Amino acid sequence: MKFAHLGDCHLGGWRYPELQELNMQSFSMAIDLCIKEGVDFVLIVGDLFDSPYPSIEVLKQTFLEFRKLKQAKIPSYIIAGSHDYSVSGKTFLDVLEYAGFCKNVYNAEIRKKQGIGNKSNSENKEITEILLNPVIEKNIAIYGYPGRKSSLEVRDLKKIKLQDSPFFKILMLHTSITDAIGNLPVESINISNLPIANYYALGHLHIKYCKGNVVYSGPIFPNNFQELEELKQGMFYIIETAAKAFDYSELKPRRVDLKIKDVIVFDIQIRDTLSATEYIISELNKKNLEDKIVLLKIRGILDKGKTSDIKFADIETFAKEKGAFVILKSTSKLKIETSEIKIETDNMDRLEDEIIEKFIVENPSEFNERIQTLINALNTEKKEDEKNLIFQERFLGEIKKILNY
Repeated sequence: MKFAHLGDCHLGGWRYPELQELNMQSFSMAIDLCIKEGVDFVLIVGDLFDSPYPSIEVLKQTFLEFRKLKQAKIPSYIIAGSHDYSVSGKTFLDVLEYAGFCKNVYNAEIRKKQGIGNKSNSENKEITEILLNPVIEKNIAIYGYPGRKSSLEVRDLKKIKLQDSPFFKILMLHTSITDAIGNLPVESINISNLPIANYYALGHLHIKYCKGNVVYSGPIFPNNFQELEELKQGMFYIIETAAKAFDYSELKPRRVDLKIKDVIVFDIQIRDTLSATEYIISELNKKNLEDKIVLLKIRGILDKGKTSDIKFADIETFAKEKGAFVILKSTSKLKIETSEIKIETDNMDRLEDEIIEKFIVENPSEFNERIQTLINALNTEKKEDEKNLIFQERFLGEIKKILNY
């Protein structure tokens, strides 16, 4: 038996058109390799799309890739992830399934049992059990449970059971397991609290993780600046085993790296933004940027100038002239040296106003005229009976209007 384990494709996710196209190319490369390897089937463990409602162009390209699998007679099995999951239950994953390109393996029965109360509580307690039914692929039983926003699937995963089957069991999940999260402050589940399976096909964490029969697919393509820096490329797994070998020690997971473009990182420290543009360009000029993804990390504590003094448009133009495929910047570690603002006032009700007035005098900027309006907007409160989504859209709309975004 040989099968492919993919996940976290996030098709349509990048706002840079160049990187959105690379993301799709990486997915296409993975599909081509699955066909070339002659896998028996493909698993996609959530977040095929970056949104429940991807663009028409992304859908068209995705359908073309699934068509290649169908023409090669390779079945594919999917579950929804936290990005392509919809509370309504209706997503474009359904369209793919109705078109005959894949099968969503999530099939659950919600069972309620009456438990007996303890001595301190004689009332019966209702316990919910989620029984997962398998999809059978030859002599393989494939189970799946979708991911949800804000790790809400974790509480349900503690209740799942697998409908018994004599076959090799694969459990597809889009969630965080405790052993893999490191110091991430996210809700997780211990692998020992999950039903026993012969292979755990996991998605959600964009990491390299393969321990025995517990494997995260990793992303098909890095999804943000940090992932481009750390991972450099996308990945997926191909697993080979004897179909009747229920001992996971006989599994042979093999990570397949999907290299599309070279990534080059510039870690530049500055203190003066007035001269930073020329300095950054001089650093870029020292390296070959031809057809590379250029990551520009700018850090330091500024004692002169402000971030807006850096002419990023000039830097990008220079990089493109040197042949860079795309250039991304990060200024999250660029800080302004803080100075204590001393205010003497007899009127505490005016303290906030006086701090703002003093800041404006000491830091002249066109943005200053928006400060008070922005503060007022940040004090916006949710109306009674107003839905969270409506409030969020109203709040963000007001902020964008102030910032002319």
